[in-house]
Amino acid sequence: MKSLVRWGLTLGLVGSTLLGSVVAVDFPVLALSEQQVKEKLDSVPVYLITNDQGLPLSRTIPSQNGQPGASVTGVYMSRQEALAFIKELQNAKNKDPKLEAMAKQLQVTAVPLGVIYQQLQQSKNQQNRLLFAFKPVDKEVKGALTLLNAGGQKVNQFKSVPVFAVRFAPDQGYVPIQLGANNQQMIPLFLSKQDALGLLNQVKPKFPKADIQVIDVDGVIKTLEDKNDSWLNQVVLVPSPESREYIRTLPKNNAAKQNNAPSKRR
Repeated sequence: MKSLVRWGLTLGLVGSTLLGSVVAVDFPVLALSEQQVKEKLDSVPVYLITNDQGLPLSRTIPSQNGQPGASVTGVYMSRQEALAFIKELQNAKNKDPKLEAMAKQLQVTAVPLGVIYQQLQQSKNQQNRLLFAFKPVDKEVKGALTLLNAGGQKVNQFKSVPVFAVRFAPDQGYVPIQLGANNQQMIPLFLSKQDALGLLNQVKPKFPKADIQVIDVDGVIKTLEDKNDSWLNQVVLVPSPESREYIRTLPKNNAAKQNNAPSKRR
Protein backbone atom coordinates (compact mmCIF):
# COMPACT_ATOMS: atom_id res chain seq x y z
CA MET A 1 0.00 0.00 0.00
CA LYS A 2 1.34 3.42 -0.89
CA SER A 3 2.40 5.52 2.03
CA LEU A 4 -0.49 7.40 3.58
CA VAL A 5 1.88 10.26 4.26
CA ARG A 6 1.80 11.00 0.53
CA TRP A 7 -1.89 11.78 0.85
CA GLY A 8 -1.06 14.41 3.43
CA LEU A 9 1.04 16.28 0.90
CA THR A 10 -2.14 17.31 -0.88
CA LEU A 11 -4.00 18.49 2.20
CA GLY A 12 -2.95 22.11 2.00
CA LEU A 13 -4.06 22.47 -1.59
CA VAL A 14 -7.55 23.79 -1.16
CA GLY A 15 -6.51 26.19 1.58
CA SER A 16 -3.73 27.37 -0.67
CA THR A 17 -6.20 27.70 -3.50
CA LEU A 18 -8.03 30.34 -1.56
CA LEU A 19 -4.80 32.19 -0.81
CA GLY A 20 -2.72 31.43 -3.88
CA SER A 21 -2.44 33.52 -6.99
CA VAL A 22 -3.99 32.58 -10.30
CA VAL A 23 -1.27 32.65 -12.92
CA ALA A 24 -0.74 32.20 -16.62
CA VAL A 25 1.20 29.06 -17.33
CA ASP A 26 3.42 27.63 -20.06
CA PHE A 27 4.75 24.16 -19.27
CA PRO A 28 7.14 21.97 -21.25
CA VAL A 29 5.57 18.95 -22.94
CA LEU A 30 6.20 15.84 -20.85
CA ALA A 31 4.72 12.40 -21.41
CA LEU A 32 3.58 10.66 -18.24
CA SER A 33 4.73 7.16 -17.46
CA GLU A 34 2.47 4.57 -15.82
CA GLN A 35 4.31 5.20 -12.54
CA GLN A 36 3.71 8.95 -12.82
CA VAL A 37 0.01 8.36 -13.43
CA LYS A 38 -0.10 6.13 -10.36
CA GLU A 39 1.63 8.76 -8.25
CA LYS A 40 -0.97 11.36 -9.23
CA LEU A 41 -3.79 8.98 -8.35
CA ASP A 42 -2.11 8.18 -5.03
CA SER A 43 -3.25 11.58 -3.71
CA VAL A 44 -6.85 10.30 -3.54
CA PRO A 45 -7.90 7.78 -0.89
CA VAL A 46 -10.59 5.26 -1.76
CA TYR A 47 -12.29 2.84 0.58
CA LEU A 48 -12.68 -0.93 0.49
CA ILE A 49 -14.86 -3.05 2.76
CA THR A 50 -12.62 -5.76 4.19
CA ASN A 51 -12.99 -8.69 6.55
CA ASP A 52 -11.02 -9.38 9.73
CA GLN A 53 -8.13 -10.72 7.63
CA GLY A 54 -7.95 -7.55 5.54
CA LEU A 55 -9.38 -9.19 2.41
CA PRO A 56 -11.74 -6.99 0.36
CA LEU A 57 -15.39 -7.98 0.16
CA SER A 58 -16.45 -8.87 -3.37
CA ARG A 59 -19.47 -10.15 -5.25
CA THR A 60 -19.59 -12.77 -7.95
CA ILE A 61 -20.86 -12.07 -11.45
CA PRO A 62 -22.25 -15.27 -13.00
CA SER A 63 -20.97 -16.47 -16.35
CA GLN A 64 -22.87 -15.22 -19.39
CA ASN A 65 -22.73 -15.98 -23.12
CA GLY A 66 -19.84 -18.36 -22.69
CA GLN A 67 -17.84 -15.82 -20.70
CA PRO A 68 -16.50 -17.02 -17.35
CA GLY A 69 -17.83 -15.53 -14.15
CA ALA A 70 -15.90 -12.88 -12.33
CA SER A 71 -15.45 -11.43 -8.87
CA VAL A 72 -15.95 -7.68 -8.47
CA THR A 73 -14.67 -5.58 -5.57
CA GLY A 74 -16.58 -2.47 -4.59
CA VAL A 75 -14.57 0.74 -4.24
CA TYR A 76 -16.19 3.60 -2.33
CA MET A 77 -15.22 7.24 -2.81
CA SER A 78 -16.76 8.09 0.57
CA ARG A 79 -15.66 6.45 3.81
CA GLN A 80 -18.95 7.44 5.43
CA GLU A 81 -20.95 5.72 2.70
CA ALA A 82 -18.84 2.59 3.08
CA LEU A 83 -19.43 2.62 6.83
CA ALA A 84 -23.16 3.09 6.23
CA PHE A 85 -23.20 0.00 4.01
CA ILE A 86 -21.53 -2.07 6.73
CA LYS A 87 -24.02 -0.83 9.29
CA GLU A 88 -26.88 -1.77 6.97
CA LEU A 89 -25.51 -5.31 6.66
CA GLN A 90 -25.06 -5.61 10.41
CA ASN A 91 -28.59 -4.40 11.12
CA ALA A 92 -30.26 -6.61 8.53
CA LYS A 93 -32.67 -9.16 9.99
CA ASN A 94 -33.23 -12.84 9.20
CA LYS A 95 -29.65 -13.33 8.14
CA ASP A 96 -27.85 -16.59 7.87
CA PRO A 97 -25.79 -17.04 11.09
CA LYS A 98 -22.58 -17.23 9.06
CA LEU A 99 -23.43 -14.02 7.23
CA GLU A 100 -24.29 -12.34 10.51
CA ALA A 101 -20.94 -13.31 11.99
CA MET A 102 -19.14 -12.10 8.87
CA ALA A 103 -20.95 -8.75 8.91
CA LYS A 104 -19.76 -8.08 12.46
CA GLN A 105 -16.16 -8.46 11.32
CA LEU A 106 -16.33 -6.07 8.37
CA GLN A 107 -14.39 -2.83 8.41
CA VAL A 108 -13.47 0.01 6.06
CA THR A 109 -9.90 0.05 4.77
CA ALA A 110 -8.49 3.08 2.96
CA VAL A 111 -6.05 2.65 0.08
CA PRO A 112 -4.70 5.12 -2.49
CA LEU A 113 -6.52 5.20 -5.81
CA GLY A 114 -3.13 4.66 -7.43
CA VAL A 115 -2.96 1.18 -5.91
CA ILE A 116 -6.27 0.25 -7.55
CA TYR A 117 -4.95 1.60 -10.85
CA GLN A 118 -1.70 -0.34 -10.46
CA GLN A 119 -3.49 -3.62 -9.79
CA LEU A 120 -5.76 -3.08 -12.79
CA GLN A 121 -2.72 -2.44 -14.98
CA GLN A 122 -0.92 -5.51 -13.73
CA SER A 123 -3.87 -7.84 -14.29
CA LYS A 124 -5.41 -6.34 -17.46
CA ASN A 125 -4.02 -9.06 -19.74
CA GLN A 126 -4.78 -11.91 -17.38
CA GLN A 127 -7.76 -14.19 -17.82
CA ASN A 128 -8.79 -13.70 -14.19
CA ARG A 129 -8.09 -9.98 -14.16
CA LEU A 130 -9.15 -7.87 -11.21
CA LEU A 131 -12.45 -6.03 -11.49
CA PHE A 132 -13.49 -3.03 -9.41
CA ALA A 133 -16.88 -1.31 -9.24
CA PHE A 134 -16.60 2.33 -8.13
CA LYS A 135 -19.29 3.87 -5.94
CA PRO A 136 -19.18 7.65 -6.43
CA VAL A 137 -20.45 10.03 -3.78
CA ASP A 138 -24.17 10.61 -4.35
CA LYS A 139 -23.92 14.35 -3.69
CA GLU A 140 -21.10 14.78 -6.23
CA VAL A 141 -22.99 12.84 -8.90
CA LYS A 142 -26.01 15.12 -8.41
CA GLY A 143 -23.71 18.16 -8.57
CA ALA A 144 -22.16 16.91 -11.80
CA LEU A 145 -25.57 16.33 -13.39
CA THR A 146 -26.70 19.81 -12.35
CA LEU A 147 -23.67 21.43 -13.99
CA LEU A 148 -23.97 19.36 -17.15
CA ASN A 149 -27.65 20.11 -17.60
CA ALA A 150 -27.11 23.80 -16.84
CA GLY A 151 -24.53 23.80 -19.63
CA GLY A 152 -27.05 22.50 -22.14
CA GLN A 153 -26.26 18.79 -21.99
CA LYS A 154 -29.25 16.53 -21.46
CA VAL A 155 -27.80 13.98 -19.05
CA ASN A 156 -29.83 11.78 -16.72
CA GLN A 157 -27.09 9.48 -15.44
CA PHE A 158 -23.43 9.77 -14.54
CA LYS A 159 -21.98 6.28 -14.29
CA SER A 160 -18.40 7.14 -13.34
CA VAL A 161 -16.73 9.17 -10.59
CA PRO A 162 -17.13 12.89 -11.40
CA VAL A 163 -14.14 15.22 -11.43
CA PHE A 164 -14.46 19.01 -11.52
CA ALA A 165 -11.99 21.33 -13.28
CA VAL A 166 -12.09 25.13 -13.37
CA ARG A 167 -11.47 26.78 -16.74
CA PHE A 168 -10.78 30.43 -17.67
CA ALA A 169 -13.62 30.02 -20.19
CA PRO A 170 -15.28 27.10 -22.01
CA ASP A 171 -12.86 27.51 -24.93
CA GLN A 172 -9.77 28.22 -22.82
CA GLY A 173 -7.41 26.32 -20.54
CA TYR A 174 -7.62 25.21 -16.94
CA VAL A 175 -6.96 27.58 -14.08
CA PRO A 176 -3.61 26.90 -12.38
CA ILE A 177 -2.69 27.99 -8.87
CA GLN A 178 0.54 28.67 -7.03
CA LEU A 179 1.32 26.49 -4.04
CA GLY A 180 3.88 26.38 -1.28
CA ALA A 181 6.90 28.45 -0.43
CA ASN A 182 8.30 27.90 -3.94
CA ASN A 183 5.07 29.03 -5.62
CA GLN A 184 4.88 25.77 -7.53
CA GLN A 185 2.30 25.95 -10.30
CA MET A 186 -0.32 23.18 -10.24
CA ILE A 187 -3.62 22.51 -11.98
CA PRO A 188 -6.17 21.13 -9.51
CA LEU A 189 -8.78 18.58 -10.50
CA PHE A 190 -11.32 18.37 -7.71
CA LEU A 191 -13.28 15.35 -6.46
CA SER A 192 -15.67 17.83 -4.84
CA LYS A 193 -17.90 20.34 -6.61
CA GLN A 194 -17.73 22.48 -3.46
CA ASP A 195 -13.95 22.85 -3.80
CA ALA A 196 -14.23 23.68 -7.50
CA LEU A 197 -16.78 26.39 -6.70
CA GLY A 198 -14.31 27.89 -4.24
CA LEU A 199 -11.71 28.35 -6.96
CA LEU A 200 -14.31 29.49 -9.49
CA ASN A 201 -15.53 32.23 -7.15
CA GLN A 202 -11.95 33.41 -6.75
CA VAL A 203 -11.30 33.81 -10.47
CA LYS A 204 -14.73 34.99 -11.63
CA PRO A 205 -14.13 38.72 -10.92
CA LYS A 206 -11.11 38.74 -13.28
CA PHE A 207 -12.36 36.09 -15.73
CA PRO A 208 -16.17 36.47 -16.01
CA LYS A 209 -16.47 33.54 -18.43
CA ALA A 210 -14.74 31.11 -16.08
CA ASP A 211 -16.68 27.90 -15.53
CA ILE A 212 -16.48 24.37 -14.14
CA GLN A 213 -15.98 21.50 -16.54
CA VAL A 214 -17.33 18.12 -15.46
CA ILE A 215 -15.17 15.18 -16.48
CA ASP A 216 -14.81 11.72 -14.99
CA VAL A 217 -11.97 9.81 -13.40
CA ASP A 218 -11.80 7.37 -16.32
CA GLY A 219 -11.32 10.25 -18.73
CA VAL A 220 -8.66 11.79 -16.49
CA ILE A 221 -6.72 8.53 -16.37
CA LYS A 222 -6.97 8.00 -20.12
CA THR A 223 -5.77 11.54 -20.78
CA LEU A 224 -2.83 11.11 -18.41
CA GLU A 225 -1.91 7.85 -20.14
CA ASP A 226 -2.36 8.89 -23.77
CA LYS A 227 -1.68 12.60 -24.15
CA ASN A 228 1.50 14.67 -24.20
CA ASP A 229 -0.25 17.95 -23.42
CA SER A 230 1.99 20.40 -21.64
CA TRP A 231 -0.19 20.87 -18.54
CA LEU A 232 -0.55 17.22 -17.55
CA ASN A 233 2.61 17.06 -15.48
CA GLN A 234 1.21 19.81 -13.24
CA VAL A 235 -2.15 18.11 -12.65
CA VAL A 236 -3.00 17.21 -9.07
CA LEU A 237 -6.16 15.42 -7.94
CA VAL A 238 -7.69 16.95 -4.84
CA PRO A 239 -9.53 14.58 -2.45
CA SER A 240 -12.95 15.52 -1.15
CA PRO A 241 -13.28 17.49 2.10
CA GLU A 242 -14.43 14.30 3.84
CA SER A 243 -11.32 12.41 2.72
CA ARG A 244 -8.99 15.30 3.63
CA GLU A 245 -10.48 15.35 7.11
CA TYR A 246 -9.98 11.60 7.42
CA ILE A 247 -6.34 11.94 6.34
CA ARG A 248 -5.79 14.55 9.03
CA THR A 249 -6.82 12.01 11.66
CA LEU A 250 -4.15 9.50 10.63
CA PRO A 251 -1.13 9.16 12.91
CA LYS A 252 2.12 10.56 11.54
CA ASN A 253 3.83 7.17 11.65
CA ASN A 254 0.98 5.41 9.84
CA ALA A 255 3.04 5.26 6.65
CA ALA A 256 5.53 2.87 8.20
CA LYS A 257 2.73 0.38 8.78
CA GLN A 258 1.17 0.64 5.34
CA ASN A 259 3.30 -1.22 2.85
CA ASN A 260 1.06 -3.52 0.79
CA ALA A 261 -2.47 -3.06 -0.54
CA PRO A 262 -4.95 -5.93 -0.25
CA SER A 263 -4.61 -8.07 -3.37
CA LYS A 264 -6.77 -11.07 -2.49
CA ARG A 265 -10.50 -11.20 -2.28
CA ARG A 266 -13.25 -13.39 -1.00
